[in-house]
Amino acid sequence: MKVSYDETTDTLSMILKDNTPVAESDEDKPGVILDYDAAGNLVSIEILDASKRVTEARKVEFQTTG
Repeated sequence: MKVSYDETTDTLSMILKDNTPVAESDEDKPGVILDYDAAGNLVSIEILDASKRVTEARKVEFQTTG
């Protein structure tokens, strides 16, 4: 999984399946874009105006449990 923040466009992107072509995109909620592959699997999420929607868009924490 890759997470990136573009300060210029204020966009937070989370790529869940790398190198997978996007077949369809849906704006589930205003400013939240979900991308799907040809089989309907979620492959990425984009959050527009991220600095207004996400706490500390420039900071990412990764945590595992178990």
